[in-house]
Amino acid sequence: MSQRTERRGGIHVDQSDLLCKNGCGYYGNAAWQALCSKCWREEYQKVRHKQIQDDWALAAKLQREEEAAYASSHGSQAQPPPQSTNPQPGHASLGPFSKFEEKKTNEKTRKVTTVKKFFSPSSRSAPKKETQEGKTPSPSLSRRASFDTDQVSKDFMDFLKNLHKPGREIHKQCRAFIVTMSSKKVQDLGADELSECVQDFYQNLSDRLLGHFKGSSESVEQVMDQVEKYIMTRLYKSVFCPETSDDEKKDLATQNRIRALHWVTIEMLCLSFDEEIPEVSENVVKAITDVIEMDSKRVPRDKLSCITRCSKHIFSAIRITKKEPASADDFLPALIYIVLKANPPRLQSNIQYITRFCNPSRLMSGEDGYYFTNLCCAAAFIEKLDAQSLNLSPEEFERYMSGQASPRSSDGVWSSAPPSDPINPVLAQLNTNLEALSGLSTRQEALMEAAQSLQAELLSWPQSVQHEVTGILKKYPLEVPPRHVPAIDDNDDVDNDNLPPPLMPQVFSG
Repeated sequence: MSQRTERRGGIHVDQSDLLCKNGCGYYGNAAWQALCSKCWREEYQKVRHKQIQDDWALAAKLQREEEAAYASSHGSQAQPPPQSTNPQPGHASLGPFSKFEEKKTNEKTRKVTTVKKFFSPSSRSAPKKETQEGKTPSPSLSRRASFDTDQVSKDFMDFLKNLHKPGREIHKQCRAFIVTMSSKKVQDLGADELSECVQDFYQNLSDRLLGHFKGSSESVEQVMDQVEKYIMTRLYKSVFCPETSDDEKKDLATQNRIRALHWVTIEMLCLSFDEEIPEVSENVVKAITDVIEMDSKRVPRDKLSCITRCSKHIFSAIRITKKEPASADDFLPALIYIVLKANPPRLQSNIQYITRFCNPSRLMSGEDGYYFTNLCCAAAFIEKLDAQSLNLSPEEFERYMSGQASPRSSDGVWSSAPPSDPINPVLAQLNTNLEALSGLSTRQEALMEAAQSLQAELLSWPQSVQHEVTGILKKYPLEVPPRHVPAIDDNDDVDNDNLPPPLMPQVFSG
């Protein structure tokens, strides 16, 4: 019992740890430093404002140094007018320095572009494509859009028709936003900047809709769900796993980590699973399918729906096994087990995509936000899973991770004796299938040998028959005597006596 408590303590998370650390009551996120989206945006705005102030202070310092250098080198010329010590954006006193900074920035940009040309395989075609996108008055995505994108656009238009005048304004705002995002060099923007653009648009449009619907949050949520689906379907290719982020690197690291932990069993995680029960096994398979299906979705809300369905299947499996309602303490270890068995493709990229571009209200509260927060915790636990979390010694953990041993044996060889603990029914079925395949392979080899023997007999049979026929002919040669046919004489024919007399010629007198 103490071992179970210690083992469970290694992967236990207090429910208060899932909430925002500012105490606002919403769910936090590891990507936002354990803050909710609202507190994170406020913190981000403060840091950004402070950075802008620091940049302007640095600009003022550089300007004074530039003026001092200019005055010392041109002492005979008139001194420039005194400048303000605390310049603000757009102030007239920053005119000369602004031109200097613009020239310096353009020169730096040219150098960076020149370096990129040497290392970018598509450096010749990329600027042309960016120029065309910048000049295009509309998104012009229909030529490259798939059937799903066209269907989403059609559904969005049908939805807006029911809103009449507000619908036209919403469509206009969405199209303008997509044009703006398409005209920007998305590959040059950071992931946080892309997220900030989308979240600002969500916030502004939501504020307008609140005024139109007179505070009806339910109606606003319905409209924002459709807006998110329309916008993110069109921007998916350019904002999912952007080149400026390290999402792909994290995906590879997570996949390798999960592959290395393939030996983790239900008992190590203290799960309330009994996969020998058909209903439990079915729910486990459905949960694995749902979390894998998340990568095929484009809209953040659809990805969240996959996580929610996966979590509900997990709760059902726990409830069937325990024959009582599942608790939150049982859910997180079970979710870790499902992720280990599924090894979802691009897990980190999907988590970051939902975090950056999902409607923030969905992540702050509700069951979607709760399940998504637990998935983020599961991914973090997998990265830090150690011997203590699994109630193993460090030596055992290292042997299992290196593949020198397996949890079912101590010497690195799989034991043939049945284990005392119940076997996973999926593994049991796999062993049964392997035994059946082994028997079929033996039967196939015997059949192939018989077929080859029959083929050799068929090839030798004509020769043996011919040899036997030749021996018989030599032993009993065939002699055919000549056949004599007697000649026919008309005079000797007896039947001639019975013939009538021959006709004689007669003369008729004229």
